[in-house]
Amino acid sequence: MYAVVKTGGKQHKVSQGDVLRVEKIDAPVGDTVELTEIALLSKDDGLVVEPDALKSAKVVCEVVRQGRAKKIRVFKKKRKNNYTRTYGHRQSYTELRVQDIQA
Repeated sequence: MYAVVKTGGKQHKVSQGDVLRVEKIDAPVGDTVELTEIALLSKDDGLVVEPDALKSAKVVCEVVRQGRAKKIRVFKKKRKNNYTRTYGHRQSYTELRVQDIQA
């Protein structure tokens, strides 16, 4: 059994026991989070994609850790204008462990 979950503007295929990184969710480590925006649900008897059937479905996850990803460098340059800019960015993330998929 697996589900496709929408969170942070992205879609993730998850099954029970998976660990995934998503955009930062304000929840302390060890807390449980319910992801209710489900795009697709796979059961033993087939796929469920109807919005009415997916409204009651949810994925229960445990917050494993909060962190920040590696820094990326952004470099801008305009040739003949003597213009260069460099800046960096570190994206915050939340690591979740899927405990249960409830249909």
